[in-house]
Amino acid sequence: MLQLKNNFIFAPIKTGYSDKSGIITEKLIKFYEKRSKYIGAITPEPVYIDKSLREIPTQIGIDNDDKIEGLKKLTNKIHQYNTKVIAHLNHPGRMANPKLPGNFFWSSTDKACKNGGAIPEKMDREKMDIVIQLFVDSAKRAVASGFDMIELQFGHGYLMAQFISPAVNDRDDEYGGSFENRIKFPVEVAKAVREAVDIPIIARISGDEMIPDGFHIEDMAKFSQLLKTNGINAIHVSAGSVCSTPPWFFQHMFVPKGKTWELARQIKDEVNIPTIFVGQINRREDIENITKNYNADYIAIGRALIADPDFVGKCIKKVEGNIRPCLACAEGCLGGIKSGQGLQCLVNPEIGKETNVFTLADNSKHYAVVGGGLAGMEAVLTLKRRGHHVDLYEKNELGGQFNLAPLTPNKKSMAALVPYFVKELKNNNINVIYKEAVKSDLINNYDGVIIASGSKPANIKIPGLDKPFWAEILHKENLPKNKKVLIIGGGLIGVDIATALIPLNNQVIIVKRTTDFGEDMEMIAKILSLKMMKEKGTIFSDHTYIKKVEGSTIYADKNGKSIQFNDVDLIVVSTGMRSFNPLKDELRNDIPVYIVGDANKVGNAQNAIHDAYEQAINL
Repeated sequence: MLQLKNNFIFAPIKTGYSDKSGIITEKLIKFYEKRSKYIGAITPEPVYIDKSLREIPTQIGIDNDDKIEGLKKLTNKIHQYNTKVIAHLNHPGRMANPKLPGNFFWSSTDKACKNGGAIPEKMDREKMDIVIQLFVDSAKRAVASGFDMIELQFGHGYLMAQFISPAVNDRDDEYGGSFENRIKFPVEVAKAVREAVDIPIIARISGDEMIPDGFHIEDMAKFSQLLKTNGINAIHVSAGSVCSTPPWFFQHMFVPKGKTWELARQIKDEVNIPTIFVGQINRREDIENITKNYNADYIAIGRALIADPDFVGKCIKKVEGNIRPCLACAEGCLGGIKSGQGLQCLVNPEIGKETNVFTLADNSKHYAVVGGGLAGMEAVLTLKRRGHHVDLYEKNELGGQFNLAPLTPNKKSMAALVPYFVKELKNNNINVIYKEAVKSDLINNYDGVIIASGSKPANIKIPGLDKPFWAEILHKENLPKNKKVLIIGGGLIGVDIATALIPLNNQVIIVKRTTDFGEDMEMIAKILSLKMMKEKGTIFSDHTYIKKVEGSTIYADKNGKSIQFNDVDLIVVSTGMRSFNPLKDELRNDIPVYIVGDANKVGNAQNAIHDAYEQAINL
């Protein structure tokens, strides 16, 4: 066993908080320190073992001895909490970032990932020896840097998995073909590292690549048995491939929760080795389920600790309070990395700001927040934390438009966010006034007003278009069946609506003035949504301008040519949103006014929460 103070492990998640030299920054240290107190072990983000093997420009490195001093600072800080530290070593192979100058790409094959990437060199024996030495040298540096354990990446479509996978490995030598040949090089790596260090070694595997011609659990159980025979101390079981099945690799909300737990249980039962369970473990009930019904040895938690640094502390009842829920949406954690801004989180606006000190206000004031959507509720709670008195005005339902988000088929996990905020309002004794705020409610009663009144659908004038649907069509009582539906506007809202209509046997036509359907959507959700729509026969019409509606016939222009859509039963308009802040001009000369969220600038849920937080911490 791994001898941890409890069986919780922070899984490795890329942060992008280093700089281009790969050193440990104060931002990184603060980020991990904030998550160290109640957890058995921390696995910092994957460390590159050669600077030419980076996945992101700001990844941390362990490629030479000049990194040891910084890594020691990190491990020493985490050790202060009696928490172990695990070094996650990985060679990405052909999945190294092709946009980074100087990166090289080696693999079991000379074919690139079908979903994008560089064309790799097929490795010969000399290159294999170089890779083994990279792992060995990095493992020794990990020991010198104070790491307590090493985790070797054998899954997720990276180099070791590129050898194991029959879908990738097309060699005809002793390292290709049969299962025994395909695992030979990964086993050589495991043996070499085992001989080089005397600390525990964890192997991270994909229990299944989740593609028909990839490897599956039966082979990975045999592989895990060989790893055990060669001195590996525990198996960390995930799923998928960063190349072919990224939704499984990222454990996105579009894939079912629990599949990785089943894979881990099979490895545990068949191999009889300490096994680490992982994958969308983001509720107390998940931990209870995995502990009771799967008999998990260890539980690895990733994004739930980003959303709420005290997730484990709250689950083991060392910290009081509601758990800020991870939605498995990848909006901030993956989106922030891909955008180059570093790790972020839709629900947690303090991510990446751990070096900032949250301070109480110098003078307690009385504020009114107008609008109980995500921005309004975040503003209220942050103002309250800072010592202000706050009233919240909401004329309808707390949560605003975000209440529509979980009504689409693959976004059910988003249903956890509004109830969290509502509980927080109650626990913090926030006075919620259910009425439409007017000027007389606010003037002379408050020191300032935060307007968080959100946005409304943009006006669209089309002759003959009378009372079209908007996103309210997602409500159960409005959802049509067996109808022909035209959606005008192919952005996030239009695509989400389409995915809800298709399972009810509706024929969907979606039109857009430009070409990028699903514009501004998180990338995995976009790819999977558009894939489903295409498979179900959705008609996509780009460069299309709707000119008029006559009964069930819609007339349009496409690329300068007249077209028409016939026998349309329903029309949905989702052509964007406009800020709604009618009180702004009424109040501006009489009381300090601050505008947040969509009322300030139309964006997504993350923009709304973060904008409100930033305003509130500065009042």
